[in-house]
Amino acid sequence: MKKVLSMALAAALMVGVLAGCGGNNNAGQSGGGSSAGASSSAGASNPPSTEPDPVVINFPTAGESGALYAVGAAITNLWDTEIPYVSASSQASKGGIENLNLTSEGEAQVSIAISSNCLQCLNGTDSFEGYAYSDLKVIAGLYFNPNQVVVTEKSGITDLAGVKGKHFAVAAAGSSVEGECKNHFTAAGLNYPDDINCEYLEFKDAADMLQNGTIDGAWIMSGAPAAAVTQACTSGCKLLNVSDEIIAELQKTYPWYAPCTIPAGTYPGQDEDVQTSAIKMVMFCRGDLSEQAVYDLTKTFWENIDQLGEAQANLKGLTPEEAVKDIAGLPLHPGAERYYEEIGIL
Repeated sequence: MKKVLSMALAAALMVGVLAGCGGNNNAGQSGGGSSAGASSSAGASNPPSTEPDPVVINFPTAGESGALYAVGAAITNLWDTEIPYVSASSQASKGGIENLNLTSEGEAQVSIAISSNCLQCLNGTDSFEGYAYSDLKVIAGLYFNPNQVVVTEKSGITDLAGVKGKHFAVAAAGSSVEGECKNHFTAAGLNYPDDINCEYLEFKDAADMLQNGTIDGAWIMSGAPAAAVTQACTSGCKLLNVSDEIIAELQKTYPWYAPCTIPAGTYPGQDEDVQTSAIKMVMFCRGDLSEQAVYDLTKTFWENIDQLGEAQANLKGLTPEEAVKDIAGLPLHPGAERYYEEIGIL
């Protein structure tokens, strides 16, 4: 009922704004409408509108079996419900690199990716060479996104170097997850991709093939627990540790990596903690979104973080103090910066 009422209120406000602004409904622009003329009967004038123009937020996430898909749905539902002039929706995507490309092309306004990909997009390096988006801005740093390396028992794989010669799912070609495979297997001494029989699969397809025993392993980068990993572990697969030595080797070139522990019991049959590597997830947006809109998105997100955390475990325990740390030096949007200054974080 609350959702229906909010949508009705948003529609009513949109009509009011269009009438007051002469039909100007440019998304992402804040400001008031023109004031009405004086009344001939009473001589009074209407005050100018202070309601921002309608804002449409398209929020790509990741594959439906990844944790990011549900995270994006929870955030957009909150914004769509609580901010009258915002219409927000999420949808599946191929993940971080596609999310950044869609945002730079104007097909999306807000999304999430790992901080490393955001920095590459901002500067036009690696997968974004020749396609820099210099107006990329940050709303908040979120949680650390762990790499999860799942293998079958019959494969005999015990470490990353053991993937040599095996049939291994490296996610979609050109995706951020495939980039993780390249970085880690190179750090483990393998020649990527030549040393591996690579299968380019989405997480759900990889989980199905792990369950059937038709591939030896798969790389899943997602908040834990991830549905694809749970599915694979239910059929007897296991997670590999990423050693301190490999993490140290990665950090020589990619300082955004951090060690991360997946606690025992996170997945079926996981009796011990598993160490892996992780990169912080960043919620970013287009720089041309208005300051007021991004301020309201940021404020609403943090004022409802406990509610979001109850709905999505990956958002549980997040704090605005940590939101501006470990984001690879990426620039905050002025609207987000205004909020963090207001609450004393900056």
